[in-house]
Amino acid sequence: MNLTQPSPPEAIGSDPNQAGINGALLGATLVGALGGLLFGFDTAVISGCQKDLVELFSLTKGEQGFMTASAMIGATVGSLAAAKPGDLYGRRDSLKVVAAFYLLCAIGCAFANSLWMIVVARLLGGLAVGATSVLGPMYLAEIAPASRRGRLVACFQVNIVLGVLIAYGSNYLLGSMHLGAAEWRWKLGVQALPAFALLAMLFFIPRSPRWLMMKGFREEAAAVLRKIGGANVPGQLSAIEESLREEKTGGTAPLFTRALARPVFLAIAVAMFNQLGGINALWYYADQIFAMAGFDRSASAMQSVVLGSVNLLATLFGMAVIDKVGRKPLLIWGTVGGGISLAMVTWIFNSNAHANWLVWLLAGMVICHAFGQGAVIWVFISEIFPTGVRSKGQTLGSFTHWFMAMLISWVFPLLARPLGEPHAGLPFAFFAAMMVVQLVVVGLFFPETKQVALEDMSQRMKTK
Repeated sequence: MNLTQPSPPEAIGSDPNQAGINGALLGATLVGALGGLLFGFDTAVISGCQKDLVELFSLTKGEQGFMTASAMIGATVGSLAAAKPGDLYGRRDSLKVVAAFYLLCAIGCAFANSLWMIVVARLLGGLAVGATSVLGPMYLAEIAPASRRGRLVACFQVNIVLGVLIAYGSNYLLGSMHLGAAEWRWKLGVQALPAFALLAMLFFIPRSPRWLMMKGFREEAAAVLRKIGGANVPGQLSAIEESLREEKTGGTAPLFTRALARPVFLAIAVAMFNQLGGINALWYYADQIFAMAGFDRSASAMQSVVLGSVNLLATLFGMAVIDKVGRKPLLIWGTVGGGISLAMVTWIFNSNAHANWLVWLLAGMVICHAFGQGAVIWVFISEIFPTGVRSKGQTLGSFTHWFMAMLISWVFPLLARPLGEPHAGLPFAFFAAMMVVQLVVVGLFFPETKQVALEDMSQRMKTK
């Protein structure tokens, strides 16, 4: 699972002597990052409910795909629509609406009595996911001291993969409680608890100082900076003003021009391949994939927990080494490892042999994705565009990512077959083939952006 993350603005200045993390800043960070946990939980929890929902509502494969993809339809819209209300009403207050959407999604799913009630509720949840992916990192970036921004914003990404793990763990625990026909309602409805907690806690954290400056509330912005432990508050306010002036000057610059053709291509390519490797098909249908391989319900749920665990560990590893190893090597090695794992999964499904290898091969795919594509995508996109169009470039990457996630989650159940049936390995063969294509594209066209100053990136885009 990947974060749709806008490039962090230089909101708090770059004074290396800024104070450390105090209680107010830590609290605001934890609350802002909780949106990431709900993001991950909402996208993964459906995996443990697929079989029950298909049987209860007599869903065709197309209807199952649409039900699953409905959240991604909402996320596509939410990621495009969130920035404007975030600018008008503030990041924090817009997140309150997002938390309410998560809450309505959980309640709607828990009490749904038809496919369309599930779809509407998941659309609301998807809108929340897409909006969270923009507003959450934006809020965290704007309250964090520049010297600690990377680590604090990274809390959001960690919470996404933690939310995936918690969703699988919750599904496993609830599945072991023998709740009968209501089991799927509990699995989907339990999200109401963290959603309500997020909504309540958002009333106790400050508004972003950068947004306050955008609206002319200079004194309140200064008070927030002092509260979260910022040093040299007048200097930070001046840095915010300068950043806002530059953004306003470049805000009308067009994205689709000849000069920006290469970064546009790279943003679309990295976002497409992020999904064409099949990672979201795995998150949405993990339990079903293991069931098709012959595992019982409890074993399928437990193996999903294993995948969520290795995803968290590999994400932490990728974030730790990305600035040392570089973006391109991580992409290449992640693609190679993921492609090999997917090729082996294809062979297992086609040959009906060694099904016990499946969890380890899928874990290998998850590990390679997490430290490769998962760790690189949003960092890379935020680096390759000039300042004047960076937010537009990030939106382009975000839209491409969610649109491809929608297509993959919709089509996968149409092609999926139980182990040993004719063409059972077809979807995994497609994902493996896309990894081969990605390897070629990355090797030939992707530049290394590690330790390249953003001011020098435009020249690098032209010459490399």
